[in-house]
Amino acid sequence: MTVSLDKLNTCSDSDFVAALGAVFEHSPWVAEAVAGDRPFSSVGALHAAMVAAIGRAGEEPQLKLICAHPDLAGKAALAGELTAESTSEQKGAGLDRLTAEEYERFHKLNDAYKARFGFPFILAVRGHDKHSILGSFERRLKHSPEEEKAEALAQIARIGEFRLNDLIGE
Repeated sequence: MTVSLDKLNTCSDSDFVAALGAVFEHSPWVAEAVAGDRPFSSVGALHAAMVAAIGRAGEEPQLKLICAHPDLAGKAALAGELTAESTSEQKGAGLDRLTAEEYERFHKLNDAYKARFGFPFILAVRGHDKHSILGSFERRLKHSPEEEKAEALAQIARIGEFRLNDLIGE
């Protein structure tokens, strides 16, 4: 289902949040934070406002946003407990067709990453496959915690951009 930018610019705040609340994983507060900034001249302007709201939110809301994301090829995916958006994104990257050994590798990397950084590994997987995702995991495990928090937020912004572009039609 798509919605027009004109409709988003003129609907009630509650309808705006209902339409955009899932753009940032389990974090409708991002849409709530920008509802009063309408009208937006473009999807890009809306995205920039949402990313700026995340940037202004501070450490605790940012970490909650990061932690709201599921593990890639994790237990929630296997149990069918992901959001529709995450399910589609992981499926598009082939993460629903891993061998048992590949699932085990993802599980070990997810655990190592969370042990190092305290939050899940986040990657905008569109355009990736299992090999490039695993390579990103291994590269990013070498980052400092500060670098990785910034990278996680950048990946969340990219995911949000993809989701907005998929959701909003002209």
